Amino acid sequence: MVLFFYNLALLAALVAGAPWWLWRMATTQKYREGLAERLGSVPQRLRVAGAGDKPVIWLHAVSVGEVLAVSRLVQEIEAALFGYRIFISTTTRTGQELARTRFGSEHVFYCPLDLPWAVRAYLRALQPRMLILAETEFWPNLLNVCFRRDIPVVVVNARISDRSWPRYQMLRRLWRPILGRLTQVLAQTEVDAQRLIALGCDPQSTSVSGNLKFDVRAAKEAEATRRLKVLGENFRFLVAGSTLEGEEAAMLEAWPRLLAKEPNLVMVLAPRHPERFSVVSALLQNSGMVWNKRSDWDRNSTNAIAPLTPGQIVLLDTIGELASVYSLAAVAFVGGSLDPAGGHNPLEPAQFAVPIVMGPHYANFRAITDDLRAHNAIRIASRDELADSIAVLLSNPSDAQAMGERARHVFEQQAGATARSIAVLQKILDPSSEVLQELSRSAKIEGSI
Repeated sequence: MVLFFYNLALLAALVAGAPWWLWRMATTQKYREGLAERLGSVPQRLRVAGAGDKPVIWLHAVSVGEVLAVSRLVQEIEAALFGYRIFISTTTRTGQELARTRFGSEHVFYCPLDLPWAVRAYLRALQPRMLILAETEFWPNLLNVCFRRDIPVVVVNARISDRSWPRYQMLRRLWRPILGRLTQVLAQTEVDAQRLIALGCDPQSTSVSGNLKFDVRAAKEAEATRRLKVLGENFRFLVAGSTLEGEEAAMLEAWPRLLAKEPNLVMVLAPRHPERFSVVSALLQNSGMVWNKRSDWDRNSTNAIAPLTPGQIVLLDTIGELASVYSLAAVAFVGGSLDPAGGHNPLEPAQFAVPIVMGPHYANFRAITDDLRAHNAIRIASRDELADSIAVLLSNPSDAQAMGERARHVFEQQAGATARSIAVLQKILDPSSEVLQELSRSAKIEGSI
């Protein structure tokens, strides 16, 4: 009955929103991309890759953050469950691009809309032995069809953020009969586990495995990192990553004051959303400051590109390079945090022992940030405090280095979620496997959350 009313509401929303969606598709490329796949047209590349005798695992990661979080998990699944093929779906275009780069386009597709016929088309084509959902991507029709086909559904890195918790509580009558049938829920923290249980997850099937993002390492040195090393060999870098609207302007406002403290400085500015690259380009153009775009470097060899100059700004208008570029930072600012937007992941710079400055709004990464704060491994600054907070770290290299080392210690201390997750997946798919025993031992060695 709950599913009936959900589908009724979904249909009404689709009909009511059709004019807006049609207009957006006519005017914006990202709304057209992958539309056929989202409506249930399984791409031929997926049918070809899916043909064969090996069983399939379907893993869904909604966007860039989730794709990065499960990258290590996918590698470990391929190693531990070598008899399985893994197919990854995403919702956003940026997540799709990163997933295709990391896992190969033949194994990546757009997740279908939560329409019964679209969901069934992919389940028929893939015949998965398991569905893995990253974080809290709960879609009632997808879950219901999996339950009816006895396909185990496991949620990894599960969390309920402070911002989304009230909305989930309002709809708990919808979620309770659905979430109670999940095979296993692996939560990031005890708070997440208790919230998921309150929404209807089975307490016996819900446990704390830790945060997969603590296990993520930059896969390799990005091309942008290599070029910045050469072009800015004698400079210090300030990396402002995952910035949202208003934060680039705040960084530009602070820039003259920072250069007064440290003239030998170059800023790398990395907006979170690709659709804002042109907006930030215009902002930089109108600022009168010296700047260039990372994407322009692809047209020339490194030798043909002019070396960076003091005070120059580099717009990192590419996808998937920020995590590696953080390794160059003398100080990193993690965006999405000056205004109430939930924040972004401070672990990306932490893994490189980079001192971190972040705004006061980090609800989506509260557990991670609070842990860093408890170890004096991050500096929280309001918009008015931003320039001074960065300047202090730039002016005191020994203190900044110590803060960065504490951040890396927190990052390494919390590792182990991947091994614990793999052990659970292995147990569900093959309870008798010797690999399970070895992974379980590894998980115990690395410690429990």
